[in-house]
This record gives sequence, C-alpha cells and structure tokens, in this order.
Amino acid sequence: MLNTPFTVWEGDEVHGRRPVLTGVGVSLDRLFAREPGAARRVIATGLDLTGEVRGRLHGRIPSVEGDWLGVVNYEIGYADGRRDKLSLVDQLLPFHVLRERE
Repeated sequence: MLNTPFTVWEGDEVHGRRPVLTGVGVSLDRLFAREPGAARRVIATGLDLTGEVRGRLHGRIPSVEGDWLGVVNYEIGYADGRRDKLSLVDQLLPFHVLRERE
C-alpha cells in the first residue's frame, strides 16, 4: 500500500493499523479525456472508460504546483459487460476527477 505523509491511519500497533478509506466516485470521462476530433474505433472487448465508478481513497499528496493527487483503489469494467473488472490499486489520481461519496 502506498503510504504518503498525508495518509490518515486508524487502529494501533497492538491491533493493527489500517488506512482510513473514503468512498469516492472516479470520473472516467475526465480522467481519460479523449483528444477533440480523435478518430473513434469501437473495440467491444475493450475497457469502458466512460461514466463514474466507485473508488476508495486512502491517501493524498500534493504536486509541486499545488495540485492534490489522491491515492485510490478502483475498478474499470469492460465494454462487453463481463463480470470481471480490471482492478487498479494505489493509483495516483488528480482530485478534479474525484467526488466524495457516502
């Protein structure tokens, strides 16, 4: 697990420490924005990089320019609707693609 200086922990040394998880929505449309006018070719077995997926924020860290990045675990589904998903762990995502969820 990626541990940043801004990771918030719960628990203790006796019972174990674990990062505090915050539910977030990850905007795949914003994260994987396509270049305007880019040619589109549909691949039915490809990843569906549209909409919003659920994620778990467990850390944060600033960039040199003052933008915040979240450390997030999330999954992306496939366009063909299969049950399996691509699991992404400890991904640095810009905060502008995240939305806090209940």
